[in-house]
Amino acid sequence: MNTIKTKLRLYFPLIKSLQTALLMVTGLAGYMSARCPITTRPTMLGLALSLFLTISGSTILNMWYDRDIDAKMARTAKRPLPSGKIEPNQALRVGLIISIVGVAIGVAMDALYGLIIFGGIFIDVVIYTIWLKRKTAWSIVWGGISGGMPILAGRALGIGTVDWIGIALLFAILFWIPTHILTFSIRYRKDYQSAGVPTFPSTYGEKVTQMIIAISSVLAATVIGIAAYGIGTEWGFLRLMAVLSLGLLSLAIASVIKPSETVNFGLFKYASLYMLSAMILLMF
Repeated sequence: MNTIKTKLRLYFPLIKSLQTALLMVTGLAGYMSARCPITTRPTMLGLALSLFLTISGSTILNMWYDRDIDAKMARTAKRPLPSGKIEPNQALRVGLIISIVGVAIGVAMDALYGLIIFGGIFIDVVIYTIWLKRKTAWSIVWGGISGGMPILAGRALGIGTVDWIGIALLFAILFWIPTHILTFSIRYRKDYQSAGVPTFPSTYGEKVTQMIIAISSVLAATVIGIAAYGIGTEWGFLRLMAVLSLGLLSLAIASVIKPSETVNFGLFKYASLYMLSAMILLMF
């Protein structure tokens, strides 16, 4: 029992629990934008389980592949894989197994849903991490697409097909992700340089990166507002989203006019809270 607990403690950081939880919430929001969860509880449980397994599995596989560059960065050097606390082959097996189980559950529930979550894993691990991350700063576009797959999958599971609202919700996540990734790339610029990972700050400079963060944040709010209107969200909720969007717009403008680490990180935190709030509003 102690051995199992120890293993779980070691593997827990590998799944990036906050990121996994937020992406799961987007998937649930996508589904609940189309179907009432009260009458479909078994489907909701299957959705949550398959998303947890596939998102966690792809994150572990990313950590496995990136263990060499993680060892070169002070922010990540103490993670279980680069620090040697977990054997690479063990992490690879665990990542593959839970990813396969997650996709299998998804396919058993609905073929289209299973295909979309498999696509999310493939884009995240193969295209983003293995192929592009070490070659170009623009790899984050593919990382953003993979991040939008859970909400697209949830919406597709709810209506049985892919519609424009599902695509819009995917783009909302795609535009939100740079706020997260690019803020970290500015804050830990030296770490990424020492690891040899190309980033927007190292390729285009901090001013251009800050402008991209601001623009992507505003685009994320705009697209999610359009999707919410298309879903038929009540005006009371739309007004609340508009108020939250004004706060995001204010921080985005401030980050361009008077850029600083404090303002940039404030925008990053607010954008994350904004996205979580928007997902909760879509659920209800």
